Amino acid sequence: METSTEPNVLDNVSFHVNAGEFISIIGPSGSGKSTLFKLITGLEQPTSGEILLNGQHDHNRLGRVGYMPQQDLLMPWRTILKNAALPLELKGVAKNNAHQRVLELLEEFGLKGVEHKYPRDLSGGMKQRVSFLRAVLSGSNILLLDEPFSALDAITRMNMQAWLLEKWEKWKTTILFITHDVEEALFLSDSVFVLSETPVQHLEKINVPLGRPRDFHMIHQPEIIKLKEQLIEQLRWRVTP
Repeated sequence: METSTEPNVLDNVSFHVNAGEFISIIGPSGSGKSTLFKLITGLEQPTSGEILLNGQHDHNRLGRVGYMPQQDLLMPWRTILKNAALPLELKGVAKNNAHQRVLELLEEFGLKGVEHKYPRDLSGGMKQRVSFLRAVLSGSNILLLDEPFSALDAITRMNMQAWLLEKWEKWKTTILFITHDVEEALFLSDSVFVLSETPVQHLEKINVPLGRPRDFHMIHQPEIIKLKEQLIEQLRWRVTP
C-alpha cells in the first residue's frame, strides 16, 4: 500500500502491510496519524500516488475497511442491537437479516443480554466492544483502530487489550492501530510504525521481539523495556514545547 498527500503532512510516503499483521502507529500529535487513516478509509484522497487495499487500487474506498474511532460514536437513540447492525443496513442488508447476524455474534463479543439496552446503560469497555463489533460487521479484512482504548481506565484498558488480541488471533484480520501509548503498541503489535518527522516522508518500522500468544508479564522483559525507553526518547525529542 502506497500513499502520498499534502507536503505539509505526508510527503511521498510508501509502506506495505502484510495480510494478518497487527501494526501499531505511534507519533507526536499532529504528525499525520489520523490523516493516514483518513486516506486509507477514503475520507480524503491523496494528491499523488495510490493506495492499494488487498492489492487492488480503488479510488472509492469508503466502506471497504472497518473503522473504530477513539470515541464509540454510538447513536444514543438506538439500542445496542440496532447500533451494531448499522453497517449492514447501510450495505442494503434487510433489517431482519442484519439483526440476526448481530445476534449470532453477541456472545462472542461479550454482549449477550444487552442487545435491547441503550449506550447510556453500558460501561466504557462494553461500548468499545459494540464499536468493534460494528467495525467487524463492515465485512472487511482490514480494521483501522484509532486510539480506541485511550478514554478507558487502566484496568478496563488492559482487559480490552487482552480481549482484542484474543479476537485478532482467532480471525487473523489485518489491524492498523493508532496509539500514543508506547507500551500498548509493543504489547499488541507485530511491528510498530514510528512517525517522527514533519512532513512524514518515511515510516520507521520496528519489529517487536515478542512471540505469541502474549501476556502482560512479557512487557517487562529487559529487551522490551529497553525498546520502550528508546521509542519514548525518540518521540520526546520530536515534541515541540
